[in-house]
Amino acid sequence: MHRPSLPDFPPPALVATSAALEAFCQRMHTEGFITVDTEFMRERTYWPELCLVQIAGETEVAVIDAMAHGIDLTALGRLFADPTVTKVFHAARQDIEIFVLRYGDVPRPLFDTQVAAMVAGFGDQVGYDALVAALTGGSIDKAHRFSDWSVRPLSDAQLAYAAADVTWLRAVYTRLSEKLEQDGRLAWVAEEMAILSNPATYRTDPAQAWERLRPRSSNRRFLQVLKATAAWREQEAQRVNIPRQRLVKDEALLEIAATAPASADALARVRGVTRGFAEGRSGASLMQALAAARRVPDGDLPAAPQGRDNVRPSAALVSLLKVMLAAKSEQHHVAPRLVASSDDIDRLALEDQPDIPSMAGWRREVFGEDALRLKQGQVALGVEGRRVRFIPI
Repeated sequence: MHRPSLPDFPPPALVATSAALEAFCQRMHTEGFITVDTEFMRERTYWPELCLVQIAGETEVAVIDAMAHGIDLTALGRLFADPTVTKVFHAARQDIEIFVLRYGDVPRPLFDTQVAAMVAGFGDQVGYDALVAALTGGSIDKAHRFSDWSVRPLSDAQLAYAAADVTWLRAVYTRLSEKLEQDGRLAWVAEEMAILSNPATYRTDPAQAWERLRPRSSNRRFLQVLKATAAWREQEAQRVNIPRQRLVKDEALLEIAATAPASADALARVRGVTRGFAEGRSGASLMQALAAARRVPDGDLPAAPQGRDNVRPSAALVSLLKVMLAAKSEQHHVAPRLVASSDDIDRLALEDQPDIPSMAGWRREVFGEDALRLKQGQVALGVEGRRVRFIPI
């Protein structure tokens, strides 16, 4: 592959005033695409604390200090809403979550090079460093990967590090787009971008938080209490702005749901729960949530999440489907994880027509249709040379 040299970018400009940001964004409105990255802190908070936004156009790159005193980021929101400028990210979900929280919508149109790389055959969740090396021959200096980006002033080395990712990303995007167009897969990427462009993808629904805990019990009363306590933890963590695991760890939350303590003393006896927590404001609001869960009528109790009940798929069939997934992904040069998840495979083994992504669009063409034929005894797997082949029956 031809690898032209990167544009000769000037040193990154540190943008720390509203006027400078407005002028920079006005210039970016004339671009066909911009590359975007962020630096943020989240170790001690529930909500991400935006520190920097890095943006590269064709001939300039800016590091925007989102924490600068008095800076107004409204101009950035207008740029992200401009339908004529494609916003290119790598592994965009956390970055986009920040912008959805701030502006109420996803930057659009959107392109995620990590997803595109999976479609283009670079493997499951390929690292940015590896993608840069494969597509451009360049290398990324990660010396400042673990910087505290909330500390000011920023050093020149930090600014150079922050700007490097979006600078290289322009070349990565260009080369990936060329490859996807040659392979006829731009439509595949468009399907994935539709999911990433839905603001609901980034909004946590406290009422659904319990499903992340993957409960294996089919006891509906337990599930109701778990649903209530998980929703309480999500809302309380948001209120006090601390990570949910720092508020109450998963293991303690599951034990609370199993024992449904009816008093502060009983709550304090749960492993991982301190008496100070149990007798404080958070503990009192948790007890209210538990009391409300106990009052829910039997007829309104939740069923086990789909695919989470005690019915387990055949391990042999799951293994066979995974072999087919690996073979089909190898044949089509696409990352297996993008085609079907482990949960998808389990549901495919259990259900005749599961409502999963693998049964729609390009995934069905690549894998889903033949997976159903395998289950129905219409195709077998064999080996020819060093590859798995598919034998019609």
